[in-house]
Amino acid sequence: MSAHGAAPEQGRYWTPPRSPRPRDGAGRTGVLPQLVLSAVCAAYAVGAATGWGSERVALIMGDFGLSAAGLLASASCFWYAYKHSTPFRPAWLLFGFSSLMAGLGNGIWGWYEIVLNQPVPRPSVADYCFLLFAPPAIIGLLVLAKRPVTRAGWICLGLDAWLIGGSLITLSWSLALAHTAYWQGASVARAALSLAYPLLDIALVSMVLVLHFKRSSAHRSAVNTAIGALALTVLCDALFTSPLLREHYSSGQFLDAGWFAGSLLLAYAPWVARRDAGPWGPAEPPAASAGPAVTGRADPAAASREAAVRAASRPIAGSLAALTPYLAAAVCTLGILYNSLDGREIDRVVLFTGCTVVLVLVVRQGIMLLDNITLTQELAQKENHFRSLVQGSSDVIMIASSTGVLRYVSPAAAGVYGRDGDELVGSELSSLIHPEDLGRVLHELRRFLAAKPKEECSTRIECRFRHGAGHWLNIESTVNRYQGGLIFNSRDVTERVRLQAQLQHNASHDSLTDLPNRALFTERVRKALSGRRGGDSEAAVLFIDLDGFKAVNDTAGHQAGDELLIQAARRLQESVRAGDTAARLGGDEFAVLILGDSDPSKHAGAERELRIQEIADRLRITLSEPYRVEGDTEVKVAASIGIAFAEPGISPAALMRNADLAMYRAKQAGKARVELYAPQMRNETDAAVKRSELGTRLRGAMHDGEFALLHQPVVELSSGKVSAVAAQPRWRSAQGILFTPAEFLRTEGGAGGAAGPGGASGAAAKDGQGDRAAEVCRWLLEEAVEQAAARQQAGFGAPVTVRLPARRLTDRSLRLNHIEALLSRHALPPGTLILELSESDPRLPLDELEMRLTALRRMGVVLALDGFGSGSLAISALRRLPVDILRLDRGMVDGVVESPRQRKITAGLLRIAGDLGLTSVAEGVDLPEQVTTLREMGCTHGLGAVFSGPLDEHRLRRALARGAYPVPDDAAYTGRSVPSAAARAR
Repeated sequence: MSAHGAAPEQGRYWTPPRSPRPRDGAGRTGVLPQLVLSAVCAAYAVGAATGWGSERVALIMGDFGLSAAGLLASASCFWYAYKHSTPFRPAWLLFGFSSLMAGLGNGIWGWYEIVLNQPVPRPSVADYCFLLFAPPAIIGLLVLAKRPVTRAGWICLGLDAWLIGGSLITLSWSLALAHTAYWQGASVARAALSLAYPLLDIALVSMVLVLHFKRSSAHRSAVNTAIGALALTVLCDALFTSPLLREHYSSGQFLDAGWFAGSLLLAYAPWVARRDAGPWGPAEPPAASAGPAVTGRADPAAASREAAVRAASRPIAGSLAALTPYLAAAVCTLGILYNSLDGREIDRVVLFTGCTVVLVLVVRQGIMLLDNITLTQELAQKENHFRSLVQGSSDVIMIASSTGVLRYVSPAAAGVYGRDGDELVGSELSSLIHPEDLGRVLHELRRFLAAKPKEECSTRIECRFRHGAGHWLNIESTVNRYQGGLIFNSRDVTERVRLQAQLQHNASHDSLTDLPNRALFTERVRKALSGRRGGDSEAAVLFIDLDGFKAVNDTAGHQAGDELLIQAARRLQESVRAGDTAARLGGDEFAVLILGDSDPSKHAGAERELRIQEIADRLRITLSEPYRVEGDTEVKVAASIGIAFAEPGISPAALMRNADLAMYRAKQAGKARVELYAPQMRNETDAAVKRSELGTRLRGAMHDGEFALLHQPVVELSSGKVSAVAAQPRWRSAQGILFTPAEFLRTEGGAGGAAGPGGASGAAAKDGQGDRAAEVCRWLLEEAVEQAAARQQAGFGAPVTVRLPARRLTDRSLRLNHIEALLSRHALPPGTLILELSESDPRLPLDELEMRLTALRRMGVVLALDGFGSGSLAISALRRLPVDILRLDRGMVDGVVESPRQRKITAGLLRIAGDLGLTSVAEGVDLPEQVTTLREMGCTHGLGAVFSGPLDEHRLRRALARGAYPVPDDAAYTGRSVPSAAARAR
């Protein structure tokens, strides 16, 4: 990207906001302490220059003032090291100990001069305290220094210290120490003490000079302050060592101001470290530290200024560090020249020291030469390693300048981008990115460059990149900062993106027909409903079911069924408009979302319904045309379609459910038709849901033991003897209510119909819920047989009557071998089990039923025909079925006393039973008059409230033990009320 003539967007490739000039908040907060420190030092200097007004005050300020400053520096360093755990904590402890020695030495000096009023003895304890000032300070400087990482570095550090120290010894010996006569002729201890102090100062200043150029980058201000404090102290010590000053020195003079300022600077140094950095190093500058603020148009002047600011200190410091050995040798040479030019014989100390300095310089140069050779070899080896990594990497590595121009592209670009890396160098990165992705990429790069490097060291972008052949690749790049620009580590993720898109498509589309599935269809319905004013949409949903599809699967095979579904989906998709959605919901169920017109007033009310119905009818005709599957096999299915229109505030699930209800209404109305949703369909559905819920509760009740079996005695009308008991199931609900079979089995097949088990509806199987009715029948039979066997063992041999729908004996829900095994298991004698057949469906296969009943009769089962006199099956059954007992329907008993017509009909039925030699049982005998009338007509048995209601096992055994009930007659019961069934049971 050129700096001139580029497009506005491309000319400024990435332009992060300029980082504000770092504000040194610590510097602002440190202004006041610095002013106070300067004021105190200046006041002390003025006092020392003026003699403090009196000799006594001068002595106090010169001795105890310096002692107080040293103790203050010691306390400050100790307190900082105690409160803050930093890597430089040992250095501040050593500086604290060094200051403590200086403070104690000045205190002892003042004790002699001021308190004892006598000269300080030489040597004294104060001298030893002063000698202990330098060693801890030297070690503390080593802690602050940047530690060498190699053995050669440590050797060079020691050699550099000796170079500086030797040169200073040579110079000081030539200028001062050789001419010092006050220690000549003294004892060895005193002479050593006199020489030790200046030599230690020379060692300290040597370390100060060496470590000034090798200090750590952390706590720079603190280190500089500590070095300055020690340098000022050493300078004052050097002046004090000079014979000219030492002879005329007295406490309180101007020289003490230097020591005082050095102690206060050392006291202030650790707290500078606390303000300008955290515990692990200096605070990083803002994002500009990674490079200058990048702009589209290059500003050479600004770039030069920023580069100069960054590199101003380090090159100068490096140059001085490199010149230090030579400067030391030069100083040593000056010392020797001065000694020789003075006309005196060269001192052996000067000669020996100079020779060692030159020797050390030669050794140091040799070590540095060898170290440089080693470093050069390591650098070349690392460069080869990195070059091999970059060139051998399958990822493309690109370096872009601040203007977005590519400066380096790795060789992997040929395999990924289809273009050589050298060909891409110099091109603008923006020209290679897809225009639709360029804005997003620029935004992310600007945001990344504006962030702080510590908070975000890299970022990741994904975009389309132009291939050499002209097509686009999906590229994922990891971006890092690099010398004012950016480095991109890019890889081709086209296959991954394609796979993700395919997986997303598979998740939202049907695998067989490739139509949208239920999830995607529901989402589009939701968008259609929310696209207008809060659900006030003109959309409509069509639910489609293929009639006869199961027959195709069963006859032609599942492969043919799949081909039919694929062809139906293709027809459906070709028949809808471009903006509409056709989907497969599962199996042979499809759905279509028809969106409304942009102008809702164009089709309103009945006109809109007519238009949608026309579309649905067209789809029905299209889907009902013959299909060719498995080559030339022609199959045909029809389509039932339900339509539901969007209403204000309706949810997607409710709209789809309405269309589903309309589709089922179309199937119930004869199939191959179109039905519109109507609100009453919802009521029917709610009723069906309630029946389903109650049916589910019924199944749970069977498994939880909530069913109970009661028995009602069957009584001989002539003698009142109990001849049998009729088993009747009851469901005890959670509220303690007993439901009769007609009540709880109504949930299986709805109301209506006669005779299920114990009088329940026989339409249970018609609604597809006959499985639960079959379970009830099976439970009833097993429980009745088990309890009858228990009564047989107890001596109560009354047979038990179990009412079953005739349908159960013709399907697989109740097999004959199951009944035979049940009788065998409980050893029930023949004639003890009576099966009553209740069914009113004339479509029952009488041939199969006759065969099964004959088999049951051979097992010793007595057969009864229930509901005689109601339904068309009873007359046919009398001709075909091998029954032994006829149960007279309750409808034939009601009104038999009051209605002469009813009496004649009932009498005729009983006469037929008598002529056939069958036992007759009247159901619902609740009045004494009915007993007398039925007995006169020839009815032999009856059951009802006039004798007893249903009894539990305990009361039943009491009734069987009694053996008979009193038989009413006309004279006994004329004008009297009928006792309740409960009273008779007692």
